[in-house]
Amino acid sequence: MFRLTELSEIDLNQLFNLSPNPYVILDRELRLVGMNDAYLAVTGRSREELVDRTMFDAFPSEPDSVPGRLLRQSFAKVLSTAEVDHLPLIPYPIPGPDGELEDRYWSATHTPIKDEAGRLIFILQHTVDVTELHLLRSRSAGDGVLKVHTDLMRRADAVQGQNAALGEEREYLRMLFEQAPGFIAVLRGPEHIFSIVNRSYRTIVGREDLIGKTVREALPDVASQGVYELLDEVYRTGTPYSAYGARVVFQSSENAEPEERFLDFVYQPIRDHDGMVDGIFVQGQDVTELRRAQEAARENEDRFRTLAQSLPTHVWTATPDGRMQWCNDQIFTYSGLESFYFDRERRSEMLHPDDSPRIAAAWGEALRTGSRLETEIRLRRHDGVYRWFISRAVPIKNAEGEITLWVATNTDIDEQKKTESELSSLAETLGHRVEERTIELERTQEVLRQSQKMEAIGNLAGGIAHDFNNLLQVITGNLQLLGREFAGNEVAERRLNSALAGASRGARLASQLLAFGRRQPLSPKVINLSRLIREMDHLLRRSLGEAIEIDTIVGGGLWNTLVDPSNVENALLNLAINARDAMNGQGKLTIELGNAYLDDEYARHTFDIESGQYVMLAVTDTGTGMTADILSKVFDPFFTTKPEGKGTGLGLSMVYGFVKQSGGHIRIYSEPGNGTTVRIYLPRSMEDEDVVAENTGGAALGGNETILVVEDDEAVREITVSLLAELGYRVLRAKDADSGLAIIESGVPIDCLFTDVVMPGRLKSSDLAKRAKERLPHLGVLFTSGYTENSIVHGGRLDPGVNLLSKPYTREALARKIRQVIDQSRQAPQPRLPESPSEASLADASLAEAASAKPAVEQPSAPDLPISVLLVEDEALIRISTADFLQDAGMTVIEAGSAAEALAAAGSDPIDILVTDVHLPEMSGLQLALKLRETVADLPVIFATGDRNVPGSETLGNTALITKPYDYELLTTRIRAMVTPRSGG
Repeated sequence: MFRLTELSEIDLNQLFNLSPNPYVILDRELRLVGMNDAYLAVTGRSREELVDRTMFDAFPSEPDSVPGRLLRQSFAKVLSTAEVDHLPLIPYPIPGPDGELEDRYWSATHTPIKDEAGRLIFILQHTVDVTELHLLRSRSAGDGVLKVHTDLMRRADAVQGQNAALGEEREYLRMLFEQAPGFIAVLRGPEHIFSIVNRSYRTIVGREDLIGKTVREALPDVASQGVYELLDEVYRTGTPYSAYGARVVFQSSENAEPEERFLDFVYQPIRDHDGMVDGIFVQGQDVTELRRAQEAARENEDRFRTLAQSLPTHVWTATPDGRMQWCNDQIFTYSGLESFYFDRERRSEMLHPDDSPRIAAAWGEALRTGSRLETEIRLRRHDGVYRWFISRAVPIKNAEGEITLWVATNTDIDEQKKTESELSSLAETLGHRVEERTIELERTQEVLRQSQKMEAIGNLAGGIAHDFNNLLQVITGNLQLLGREFAGNEVAERRLNSALAGASRGARLASQLLAFGRRQPLSPKVINLSRLIREMDHLLRRSLGEAIEIDTIVGGGLWNTLVDPSNVENALLNLAINARDAMNGQGKLTIELGNAYLDDEYARHTFDIESGQYVMLAVTDTGTGMTADILSKVFDPFFTTKPEGKGTGLGLSMVYGFVKQSGGHIRIYSEPGNGTTVRIYLPRSMEDEDVVAENTGGAALGGNETILVVEDDEAVREITVSLLAELGYRVLRAKDADSGLAIIESGVPIDCLFTDVVMPGRLKSSDLAKRAKERLPHLGVLFTSGYTENSIVHGGRLDPGVNLLSKPYTREALARKIRQVIDQSRQAPQPRLPESPSEASLADASLAEAASAKPAVEQPSAPDLPISVLLVEDEALIRISTADFLQDAGMTVIEAGSAAEALAAAGSDPIDILVTDVHLPEMSGLQLALKLRETVADLPVIFATGDRNVPGSETLGNTALITKPYDYELLTTRIRAMVTPRSGG
């Protein structure tokens, strides 16, 4: 019917109210809960007279009377069976317009209304006033037939008029249905065929042609969203379904963009006269905008609360009528209260009693007028102390100007109130405080900027040093090749030696850059700087000259510090020489030592420094001083105020890098004409001072102890053995760690192990030292290396207890270091030399036995075939010069400029050893080595790089590291030591 009349939109509440038939709804206690206008008209009552009254209270009747009995029996039947009951005719008097009871006759139908669980919750009474029809039928029994016919014709005319009125009413209802704000549809049959659809429904789904189609035909875009299945379930079970904020995506056509909507809706089963479901009534509202507004509101509220929780002030909100709604945790932390509440009448217990009347009046006025509140209040802290706060509350209004929320803050102004009592002008005081804070902030930002700049320059300097080593490698390599061609030419050799000396200075410059970049290995010891300063006094006076007065001030109870002594000496010497130049060779230099504590406030405004206890070393001169512009650049590498050729500009840079690497802090104070003070802060150590036995001066002393030399480079090993033998030591030798361990396990008395750090073989030098110490607890161990290696150096510092002699070393340095290690390792003199020739012979026999088990000295045989070297270097100049030198040494060189070229060459030519740079364009040298070892498991590898170590290579055996710029003779010797020659037969 609705489809034929094209009703597509209707409000069911209006439909119920405008129906010409009287309807009333009763609950289970027979209270009237709702009725339409037709019911009010036929009963002559108003809603106010009927709602919430029982049927028999609103329309009294005796329980034993016929009307009362019939009506009560019908209600009881519906309540007990939950089925429809009909009363074809029931006499029931009701008051007329004049208040007098009139006998009226009714036909009533009582229909149960059930909830989703099928329980009866209401009764719908449909009543029809049949008084006239009943009276007509009664009269027709006594009058003539003609009169009855006449009356019937008269009523037929009346019915025709009523039908016309009903048609107009139907059209009106169609308009209401179509214009209803909510979407409405009626689906018929198990296929859910659209029979009624209003305009709102068509707008939501984006389609017009729906009537007569099934849901699956009309709305294919919701196929995967569970809509079909939900309708099938409602139709099958007869159970209504309600959804709130359900997400549905519609796509009106294949070319249209999907449209996301959120809907509140109900699927209500429609039953026929037999109670069977024959359709589904769909009704709902599009709440998409509401949902989005709610989400936006939640996001705004979350942002507000997150911000409020992060603020140091009290933040609270209140409802429009003045009830406290929410507060941040700062209020609970300050007050110590577990709950916080106030409203228009009640005040919070935090508030000072004397302020309560004033605050109540101000808050009430703000609520009444909707104006902003700003007032000073005293609030009680958790310890009972009251502090002054300024409370500000602002009303938040909607588009209509209505207040929806109050947002307020309490800001602590107690210090300001105290200041007001001491100063005459609050504005002046606040101005001073703002100015001071601004200056402090600017100073802090400048310190942070300067520290970040130095950190960035340090990283850059380290990278420059790496590239600089590559350039030096090209220069020194070609100079060495030229040296062969000009052998015997004294003039040419002298010039070449001068050029090599210049390259050596360049290598030292790169080392200085590494020091500034905090990449140098440190050997820190617990020392007292006062002792070190006293030992340097003669050196300083000789370096500065007699015209400069040196004054040393040492504070009482000076703390110890953990630092590399040699670097402290270099730093102090650099600062002293800079001071001498600033004073033009004449003036006063003050060296001050003292204890210092850098507090949290200082550390907070200073970049890259921790608060704590430090030992301060200050150097002050009476020189010309520096301007602020120069002061901001003094730590920059290569920056100098000295004339050209008088300085490298790396002195202070090295000092800065060393101090930062040691975990310290450096600060310079200077003004033009007032001299300069440099303060170095080094972390305090709680350990006792280390006894530094090394003496870099005096004659080199030897001994008669036994020393085991473990060195894979034959030339270096032989030179070392010769030097030690010349110093009087008895020397045992081994070519690798495994051979050295065999000698130690043979039982031969040994006083000192002198071992290279990186050697081929399965056993590392650090493991060799560990096992040797397990067998010989009093054994002294001295490492030697030409580069930093991770097995004994971590975080730029030597591991505790490790002694290192860097290559290349002189005879004197070797003698002093060996003597120092032996002396330190002994708790008491314990001679280790054999007491008789027979005992010496026994030792020799033990050594021979160990050598036969695992040779301690290599016995190389002449190679039948040239050594095949795969040289991988992306710098063409380095690659060419290196290849020329190795070919001159009788080796076969396969050159590759990238990892891909190297892998291709390795697949076609036999390779004895890989010599590779670490930083290659396609993959690293370490990755290349691992890739080649997949096919040649024991392939020897030499990493030729400017880095001091190769992270990740520590666990690889049969590898070596040569740092750029490297000596070609050393490279050649290292290759021959690592390669087992291939037989030509």
